[in-house]
Amino acid sequence: MTTTLPCQPDNDLSNRLPLLITGLAGVAGNNAFHFFRKKYPGQVFGQRRRDLWSMSGEGILSCDLEDTESLNAIFQKYQFKSVLNTGGSCALKHCELDFGMAYRVNVEGIGNLLQLIRGSSTRLIHLSVDLVFSGTSGGGHVETDLPDPVTVYGKTMVMAEERVQSECPEAAILRISLPMGISYNGHAGAIDWIQNRFKFNRPATLYYDEVRTPTYTDCMNTLFERFLGNDLSGLYHAGGKIRLSLYEIAQIVNRVGGYDPKWLDGCYRLEAGPMPPRAGNVSMISEKIIDGLGYDPFAPWPFHAEFVPTHRQWHKERSSFQGSPELLAETLYRNPALA
Repeated sequence: MTTTLPCQPDNDLSNRLPLLITGLAGVAGNNAFHFFRKKYPGQVFGQRRRDLWSMSGEGILSCDLEDTESLNAIFQKYQFKSVLNTGGSCALKHCELDFGMAYRVNVEGIGNLLQLIRGSSTRLIHLSVDLVFSGTSGGGHVETDLPDPVTVYGKTMVMAEERVQSECPEAAILRISLPMGISYNGHAGAIDWIQNRFKFNRPATLYYDEVRTPTYTDCMNTLFERFLGNDLSGLYHAGGKIRLSLYEIAQIVNRVGGYDPKWLDGCYRLEAGPMPPRAGNVSMISEKIIDGLGYDPFAPWPFHAEFVPTHRQWHKERSSFQGSPELLAETLYRNPALA
């Protein structure tokens, strides 16, 4: 029997340090880096792309994963005993227009990591994504469902999964959905992008029929810690408890943040045009990971049930509720159970 204890504290990683976290530009990687740096000072390093010159600081390494020479140099210097790979390009349109770039970043990068750790005891946790599915079968995907991505991004993420499964079967692959946390520049994350539209009185149009299972980065961080400290291998879904459309996520940000509801619009994917292609209901079921761990690592996002939309005009109901950016920061960026 499993117990429900969201974001349970996890394993001591002293035997698997130093740790390298790749992909600091992403929400998952950025939040994980700061979480692990605080817990294991001086033993955690983060990789960011060379062209991301604005990101600097203690423990941040400038290196492109597809550059074998520079990647090998940092491995030789720091002798990493574990790697949390959160890297890759998730820019849907950019990937569609430049398959070569998407392949280099999303496939060759992990290929180089695999080559470096081959034959060693280095622990690898590789993040994939729910967009390996098309979302045309009604959602509720489990690990045995065959991937059928509609985007170049999703296709290259499937290729990356296959590389990991073939070349490092002892690794763990975690398919995540939308990571709900702060991005390094305040613009890159799902919450950040939507909130910035509303904050500066700009319209935001989100889809009624693209459905995800978002997760607090707080919960993801402790999940990563557990997996880095154990020996579970294979493919796991790591999506949250609540299925939400992108439009519903925007409703939550709009109302909890206290923003003017007139700036939120909704549409169906087909109304938005063919570029980039959009997936449908790619919600995931994460029972396998719960059974493997023996506890439920996921708090619902949003944590408070009253913040879950009940209809398409829900965000306009303000008579008994007063939202604010401060409330949003306290309840949507962070898991309130950990406050």
